[in-house]
Amino acid sequence: MKLLIVDDEVEICDFLKSFFEERNYEVRSATSGEEALKAVEQFKPHVVLLDIKMPGVNGVQVLQEIKAKFPKLKVIMVTALETRDKIEECLRLGADNYITKPLSLEYLENDVREKIEAVTNSSSA
Repeated sequence: MKLLIVDDEVEICDFLKSFFEERNYEVRSATSGEEALKAVEQFKPHVVLLDIKMPGVNGVQVLQEIKAKFPKLKVIMVTALETRDKIEECLRLGADNYITKPLSLEYLENDVREKIEAVTNSSSA
């Protein structure tokens, strides 16, 4: 079960990486949009947790690139700012869900598990 965490705040990446590694996920993190796109190509995660607001290439742009190349990859948007327009744009562009900060770890873990099960079940069918 491979998970990529993308957030420009290193502390959030480190915290979530530890949280999911304790639950036996293979986790990588990226702190920029550019780094995230490289990691998706190399690491081939099942799910990406993607922060919307990042300097340079933002989460919406990363989402568009990921979905163009890997349409079946599950992407969960993570945002501190819950603007209806931004959320609707992300969902329209192919995001599989969005979660607002502060994060509910229990909800996040359940959502990631559901997305991974959907991917692994569809690929084995």
